[in-house]
Amino acid sequence: MKTITKVLLLGSALFILCLTPGCKKFLDKPPQGEMTNTSFPTTASDALLATNATYATLREWYYHTGGYPILDIMSDDARKGSNPSDQLANVGPYDNFTINPTQDGLDRWWTELYVGVKRCNVVTEKVPLISMDVALQTRYIAEARFVRGLIYFDFVRAWGGVPLVTTLEPPLRLARASKEEIFNQVISDLTFAAENLPERSEYASKDYGRATKGAANAFLARVYLFRNDFVNAEKYALAVISSGQYSLEPVFTDANGAKGASGPEAVFEVCALPYDGTENGGDQYGNTQGVRGTPNRGWGFNRPTIDLRESFEAGDPRYKGTVINLGDTLDGVVILGDGSTPDITKDSTGKIIEIECYSRKVWTPGSNTATQWGHMRRLMRYADVLLMAAEALNENGKPAEALTYVNMVRARARQGIPGILPDITTTGQAELRDKIFNERRHELAMEGWRFWDLVRTGRAGAVMGPLGFIVGKHELLPIPQSEIDNSEGTLVQNPNW
Repeated sequence: MKTITKVLLLGSALFILCLTPGCKKFLDKPPQGEMTNTSFPTTASDALLATNATYATLREWYYHTGGYPILDIMSDDARKGSNPSDQLANVGPYDNFTINPTQDGLDRWWTELYVGVKRCNVVTEKVPLISMDVALQTRYIAEARFVRGLIYFDFVRAWGGVPLVTTLEPPLRLARASKEEIFNQVISDLTFAAENLPERSEYASKDYGRATKGAANAFLARVYLFRNDFVNAEKYALAVISSGQYSLEPVFTDANGAKGASGPEAVFEVCALPYDGTENGGDQYGNTQGVRGTPNRGWGFNRPTIDLRESFEAGDPRYKGTVINLGDTLDGVVILGDGSTPDITKDSTGKIIEIECYSRKVWTPGSNTATQWGHMRRLMRYADVLLMAAEALNENGKPAEALTYVNMVRARARQGIPGILPDITTTGQAELRDKIFNERRHELAMEGWRFWDLVRTGRAGAVMGPLGFIVGKHELLPIPQSEIDNSEGTLVQNPNW
């Protein structure tokens, strides 16, 4: 891994906090420049800029798994999308597990995550030395450690053990830490954040979008769920629920849509503005997946599979809240699609294997591609917290309590329509486990969690084996070959790559 010796600072608007009127102070255009570690940060205002810089990483295109939603594409929920030839060599291999250590995107994702780590380390190492309000100083450090915890959680899921950098002056060549050491760092960072961040309601409106105690507890629940530590997963999920800070959006599409931005279900989101370009406050995540053709809203990657489409229960409104079909009308706009993309694709036997459609989860009202840059990606929704609580409670032998939370999610999904999505009533652990898992698929589809859920529950081989997944290999991605080469042998490749 190359040592980064300078920090790119984008000024007071580096982090676009939210789109509410009270947050417009954060939307000034950012000046460009570089400052060395020795000259920045030294003042309380510098400390704010450095803290805002940690959030800026989350809006970078490469932060989102190297630019393309590969975690959905690798799962049974999505295919490459776009037109058949677009990025076929670069993104197509994720669709059938033919990727290799030189695969496009892996190096960009890896590098961007370490840029984020660097920005966090500036805060954790330099801000404690600044003479300033102690409570605010502690909050800034907790915010930076929260973001660093998210980043290393991405690292450990994607690659296992990676070089652990928590200082501004790491060794030039740093070997991989163990997977356990990375998890310990993630838990340490998120625990510190949970203990030192305010609840959402304690922030002024201009600060909505910053990390909160609830967000830190929610991610701790996710970390422990990934480690099959259901006792702690239950503890932290219930802490979020009992805080009373969050609730479900009444309408499912608002949970990811513009109307729900900074709303009660958004436990933690990547805030953005509807302007083309990261430097202008935009986030290309939504544009990458936006409807291709007519209307021209993006590139059209990450197409829902037939398997996902057919898996929804009859009448489930979440189908329409997940899949955009040709002919649908959204916000007065008729979806006609891309002329260079087949409406229907069949295999040699005549079986339909793909239908042109798009992800509803990133749709943003507007009239051009720039509006898609304003999609605010929810990295943690309250519905996810409820389902994590349900899963953990069931594994801990508390099925009745688990049913309460999973049925809250189903009740919202019904949206008052009678005769659909009846409450789950089974209390058998194995059967309830499957139903909660199935509920996660339909509630969180196209949001980047399906692949991880299949891996952590041991279902990946059975579900994704027909897609090319190999047990003992594809649970982890290959470390980018460029990083191994740069390390001159310090980094060792993952097994079977």
